[in-house]
Amino acid sequence: MFQVLVKQWWIYALRGVVSLAFAATILVVRQFSFETLALLVGLLMLADGLPAIYGGLGLRGQDDDWWVAALEGLLGVGLGAAIALTSDLSADRLLLYLSLWCLLTGAFEIILAYRIRKEIRNEWLLALAGALSMALGLLIVFLPNAANIPTAWWLGGYALFFGLLMLGLGFRLRGR
Repeated sequence: MFQVLVKQWWIYALRGVVSLAFAATILVVRQFSFETLALLVGLLMLADGLPAIYGGLGLRGQDDDWWVAALEGLLGVGLGAAIALTSDLSADRLLLYLSLWCLLTGAFEIILAYRIRKEIRNEWLLALAGALSMALGLLIVFLPNAANIPTAWWLGGYALFFGLLMLGLGFRLRGR
């Protein structure tokens, strides 16, 4: 499994770049309509999910739990598509999709970090990215305020740290 992850280092780096681009957009522009923010969130989920699916499928035959990574990607693609294709998306539904994505993606990343802990040093980067995802998901569940600009800032801050952690993990894997 580890050798496949090393060969797929670019997937983690790509997910980091996508997340950093999203963070830059959210944190720099700052003023979005709800529809624009929803579209950006949907695009983030899609752009993060596609490489995750590819990575999971690349683990087939190498690891019995390859489907966990693929499922993480499918979740992102499915929720991203649901956001992008829903014309009457409410703030509550957007927050539901976003919190679900953060909580489940975070859990998948923590599981993967646990599985590779004996094969790579600093797997904590992936575990920390998962913990950040779950923390944002819980924040959204307990403080659902979709129409408030700080929600977008929380999302942008999360995307910034997540992107940096994914880039760090990708380049760590590349160095192996």
